[in-house]
Amino acid sequence: MSTQSRFQGQVAVVTGAAGGIGGATAQRFAEDGADVVLVDLDGTALEEIAARVERAGTNPHVITADVSNPSSVEDYVSQALDRFGRVDAFFNNAGVLGPWRNLFEYSEEDFDHVMSVNVKGVWLGMKSVAEAMMKSGGGAIVNTASVAGLSGTPTVFAYGASKHAVVGMTKSAALSLGSHNIRVNAVCPAIIDTPMGEAVLRGGNPDDIDAAKDRVSEMYPLGRIGQPEEVAALVTYLCSSDASFITGGIYPVDGGSRAR
Repeated sequence: MSTQSRFQGQVAVVTGAAGGIGGATAQRFAEDGADVVLVDLDGTALEEIAARVERAGTNPHVITADVSNPSSVEDYVSQALDRFGRVDAFFNNAGVLGPWRNLFEYSEEDFDHVMSVNVKGVWLGMKSVAEAMMKSGGGAIVNTASVAGLSGTPTVFAYGASKHAVVGMTKSAALSLGSHNIRVNAVCPAIIDTPMGEAVLRGGNPDDIDAAKDRVSEMYPLGRIGQPEEVAALVTYLCSSDASFITGGIYPVDGGSRAR
């Protein structure tokens, strides 16, 4: 099956669609034939992504929603079903970095916000979408974790904690949903060339972003920072029939940095 038709007749929902990885993945789903539902809190930025998806060949359904709010999550799933009748692929991607703070510097308010979006939002999304998928015979869910969920992150304390939680929830959901023909995997990007990636770099070296990019690139065996399209390629593969026997997997997209 060609990639241009591998999602023909299928419906993909992407949260955090206004971000770099979310937008690239939404566009890739459209290029591969899917009908696409775009979800993000930033409605203005969503319009730009919607235009990209339209140019890729499909008319997306755009929804402004707060993924940490249960009623908003139920609403975006309901709208997807009303518009397209089913959900086959779900990129559960929305997340926030939070402030560049360590264990002692983190405020309770900031900690709760990161956990609300990155943990509660992922759980709510999986729960609501899986219920819809069970009624239509199955599907594939890919959660966005991070290499920050695979090791300690003392300088972005809450973010690292939240991504460890996403890794754990992915494995647990895969065990719970396998009998319903729903596969659940997670991608773990390193620093990717996106606004969030640049925010990470600015946190570590706010005065010289180019020097920060060079320093990080030297840490990766491939010698460069990744592109959002490279994450999108893995996400769409994991949602495709080519990955039909893959579930519960945690996949770094890190230029080889975890090999060290």
